[in-house]
Amino acid sequence: QVQLVESGGGLVQAGGSLRLSCEASGRIFSINVMGWYRQAPGKQREMVAAIPSGGSTDYADSVKGRFSLSRDNAKNTVYLQMNSLKPEDTAVYYCNAEVYSDYGPIAYNYWGQGTQVTVSS
Repeated sequence: QVQLVESGGGLVQAGGSLRLSCEASGRIFSINVMGWYRQAPGKQREMVAAIPSGGSTDYADSVKGRFSLSRDNAKNTVYLQMNSLKPEDTAVYYCNAEVYSDYGPIAYNYWGQGTQVTVSS
């Protein structure tokens, strides 16, 4: 089993910044993609940013230039630096990781419990 623990959410005014972290633990052989998704009430779930091991980060168009993703492989941790936050960024943010528990082609996607980000105008 793998657990993803998120932290860093909270309430911030528009234009402010927050930094989310996601730490993966458990039976982990390796992690390919780690990233963040978000879902606002009544809206479709969307990918915010994701980074594969040794690759480049994919960002949603809505956050390009404002959010920055980084990864610490030694700690199995991914960070999401969110700057210039807007009210439309308000959502529950979920960490996601594609985890290999052993050598081979089989991987599973794991999700964190979510952390609330609220941006006031």
